Amino acid sequence: MTQQDADGMACGADGCAVPEGAGGALPLPRAASRIDVVSDAICPWCWVGKRNLRGALDLLAAEGERFEVQWRPFQLNPDMPPEGVEREAYRAAKFGSLERSRALDAQVAEAGRAAGLTFRHALMRRTPNTVEAHRLIRLAGTQGAALQNRVVEALFQAYFHDGQDIGDRAVLAAIGAAEGLDAAAFLAGEAGRAEVLAEDLAFRRAGISGVPSFALEGHVLFSGAMPAERMADAFRRALSILRQQSRAAE
Repeated sequence: MTQQDADGMACGADGCAVPEGAGGALPLPRAASRIDVVSDAICPWCWVGKRNLRGALDLLAAEGERFEVQWRPFQLNPDMPPEGVEREAYRAAKFGSLERSRALDAQVAEAGRAAGLTFRHALMRRTPNTVEAHRLIRLAGTQGAALQNRVVEALFQAYFHDGQDIGDRAVLAAIGAAEGLDAAAFLAGEAGRAEVLAEDLAFRRAGISGVPSFALEGHVLFSGAMPAERMADAFRRALSILRQQSRAAE
């Protein structure tokens, strides 16, 4: 299956930039009607990409193409302490200065406005470790794609708009409860942690270095928050190739 570069932005370990290219095959079971999104809950371009994906899916649905979306874990900061860190100091060290960090925030806020999203970086005091958030997303996924999608949206909203610490289990339990998910006991234990870490590592070994990354049939098509129309076109092209391959195999 061919890959398609994005003109949107993606986040990697060293910050957010235009990705050089997409990855290849991922260690996932294949399903032609499922889109897998490799994402992190503290990746601003993942929220923008999620909103653009919704637009792309609406375009495809009008053509009779429907997909289930599943959200897969990736840690932008896999070495982050469990309690997280103070955001301004962390980003100033990461990007060289607080001014550079704020300039990057302004860039993503502008892209967010274009997608109908509001980023309120002034409220964001901590950069969290996201393993617990990924555990919550995984739990939601066991109860259906629709619930998982709502929980992912709620996490983005909580972090980027409300400035909540989404590394805090109490905050995460409240987010889950607001979506009808009884998550407090689950998060108090260790269930799902090994699976989240293993999947995150498997994606890195498969070549994922930036998110959001979007896959169909287990192959990454593109990385980055590109516009809905271009996303839809990438999925159309991939579907055409898959169907040609299917006919050739008959």
